[in-house]
Amino acid sequence: MPHRWSAFDTRFARFAAAIDDDGRLVRFWLHADEGRGPQGIRDDGALSAVRTQVEEYCGGERQAFDLITHAETGSDFERDVWAAMREIPFGETTTYGAIAKALGDPGAARAVGLACNANPIPLVVPCHRVIGANGALVGFGGGLPLKRALLDFESVVAGHPRDLFASR
Repeated sequence: MPHRWSAFDTRFARFAAAIDDDGRLVRFWLHADEGRGPQGIRDDGALSAVRTQVEEYCGGERQAFDLITHAETGSDFERDVWAAMREIPFGETTTYGAIAKALGDPGAARAVGLACNANPIPLVVPCHRVIGANGALVGFGGGLPLKRALLDFESVVAGHPRDLFASR
């Protein structure tokens, strides 16, 4: 059965999301206007809760999403990484290596990076909050300018602005 989806413009980009028949968020696109994005049945009403929460996030009024999600794909390791990313507080970052260590395999930083890249629900599962060991912004499916914009926005809303001129 095709998913129901909706697209919405935000201060950052044109995002889109898709839900399954149970209303669970299964996909999120960070650049729905670039030929990548949803297929299925457009149903703006069915995704009104997603739209509302994304608009609240983009307005600085929401720091955590309260949406039921369902990753339809992913290995056990990827799902563990995605669960770990959900624990990263709004306005903060962690490293690929720190997640690998927390999952019991300190040498798996590259595998964590690959799992971040495979995240089907970015923003809601905040892979943008994962950075390189040296603080560099690396590896983000939405592009590094969007990653920087999201992190800078969150840090300002959280009350501890990042140094906009730092290499991170």
